[in-house]
Amino acid sequence: MARKRSKNKKYLASSIAIFLCVIYAVFFGYMNENDDSKNTTQNEILDSNIGNENTVEKNNSGSIHLDLSNIPEFDGKNYTIKINDNVPYFEKEELTTEVFENYSKLNENDPLDRRCGVAYANICKEIMPKEDEERTGQKTEPTGWIQNVYTNDKGKQAYLYNRCHLIAWSLADENDNELNLITGTVKLNSEMKEKELEIINYIKENPKNHVLYRVTPVFEGENLVASGVEMEAYSVEDDGQGICFNVYCYNVQDGFTIDYATRTKYI
Repeated sequence: MARKRSKNKKYLASSIAIFLCVIYAVFFGYMNENDDSKNTTQNEILDSNIGNENTVEKNNSGSIHLDLSNIPEFDGKNYTIKINDNVPYFEKEELTTEVFENYSKLNENDPLDRRCGVAYANICKEIMPKEDEERTGQKTEPTGWIQNVYTNDKGKQAYLYNRCHLIAWSLADENDNELNLITGTVKLNSEMKEKELEIINYIKENPKNHVLYRVTPVFEGENLVASGVEMEAYSVEDDGQGICFNVYCYNVQDGFTIDYATRTKYI
């Protein structure tokens, strides 16, 4: 009788142990699944939003061009808006740590083809200017460049336009590169700087990492001045956890109506 009880106790203990193991496996498997889902969220979003036909059109070169008809008119308040739920249109095969800079070519014989196109780079410490490097002057006159000097509401002389970098000098050490400069308002430049600073600070904190970065100037018809720019960025090593955005910045300035075909008129 004692042996039978002993066997029953051993069987009960074994059953309890197996039950606890099952519970342990299920619980921690669930936790790991949640962690994995958090880590892959950005990639899943990236996959699901590639080639959104309602917003973008791809040409044969693979450049992304926004359809202005799908961009709301500037409302007078929001100088930067999110595109595609703030998710960039990079494809998974583009997620690389290879260092590169690509700028669209210009056609010097055609004023329209001299408009800047897509600028695309993998931002990292390797291509950024050195800490003690001084920035040189600019002589390039991008399409539509007619500087406007005016007196602001503080009674001081101010400028309407900047030579606006598509990829900032602070990101790629490109200053007077005609392939990288458009006619942009001071307000556009300041809006772009906010997003550029996000990348700069990220690289400072993660000096071995890379950020895919693409800026697309958007011209309507044959206009020489861009209506705005699309800015896309995605941090590679952490699957977009550090940097992930897709925004459109309007090329506007308070107090002015821009004639994007040729010049600027003051209201």
